[in-house]
Amino acid sequence: MKRIETLTLAPLVETGHQKLSTVLVGAAIALSIAIAPGHLEAAPTSYGYETVDGVKIFYREAGDPSKPSIVMLHGFPSSSHQYRDLIRDLSDDYYVIAPDYPGFGSSDAPSPEEFTYTFDNVAQYMGSFIEQRGIDEYALVIHDYGAPIGFRIAVEQPERVTALLVQNGNAYIEGVSPASSEPLKALSENRTPELDAQFVTELFTVEALKWQYTHGTRNPDGILPDNWLMDFERVQRPGLSTIQLDLLANYPSNIAAYPAWQEYLREHQPPVLVTWGKNDAFFLPPGAEAYARDVEDIEIHMLDTGHFPLEEDGEFIAEKTIEFLRARGIE
Repeated sequence: MKRIETLTLAPLVETGHQKLSTVLVGAAIALSIAIAPGHLEAAPTSYGYETVDGVKIFYREAGDPSKPSIVMLHGFPSSSHQYRDLIRDLSDDYYVIAPDYPGFGSSDAPSPEEFTYTFDNVAQYMGSFIEQRGIDEYALVIHDYGAPIGFRIAVEQPERVTALLVQNGNAYIEGVSPASSEPLKALSENRTPELDAQFVTELFTVEALKWQYTHGTRNPDGILPDNWLMDFERVQRPGLSTIQLDLLANYPSNIAAYPAWQEYLREHQPPVLVTWGKNDAFFLPPGAEAYARDVEDIEIHMLDTGHFPLEEDGEFIAEKTIEFLRARGIE
């Protein structure tokens, strides 16, 4: 079942002559609360650490562990903080857990001398984290860095992945922006102190981090500043910029792995829900549409927003996620 929708989510406008009575307004509000994804009765989010091979991995979790599990893998330069609202919105219906990678968020950040910051290694730690938490089957939410980490996990244990819930996460060359891939290739092939300094100057300032969250959004002033301010504060910690540069330099390994991930999709056919910010400067819309080449059970929604679609369209994504999983008996 393939379904592709292009959506522009804009505020509803009421014409001047269409005025609801007080009773109808009250009914409409009550109905909207009833069908919204559980804001009032959502399970509380709790926080903890799981030590994986000596590294403390921070996580957020909510919901009943006896219900189907959803594992959320975050992007760059964020952390599980990016899923704060989605965790709440899904926790009535699912057990949800979102870890921070080593070097991100509130997880340990061992030095590059102690920890190898490659996507292969981070994926191995995240796979071990899931294993240690006793999660046998799960849907994967993958965004940005979450895609290469999640696909590595899925390829290793395909029988455990019940669905892929993709938000601006590439597995196809069509989705790769040359404007971002070419500098990363240069960093990978000829890394120098001067090039490192240039990346730090261009990527890790407050304004640069803010741009990643606000570019392409309908209402930039409506995006929570905590996002980029928290990321900025974290990357200012000693050694953090080097950690991030190590992963950026390793990013071309993900592009080289695309054929293997596509083979996984063709062979195992996980149901795939794509909710993609179509104004993303890094992850281009053709990358979203390309999933339909290899996946039979797929639903694609192109959203009029930027790289972090949850920031503007989180409630829509939560509703579609619940509908999508329920329709496939994951409930």
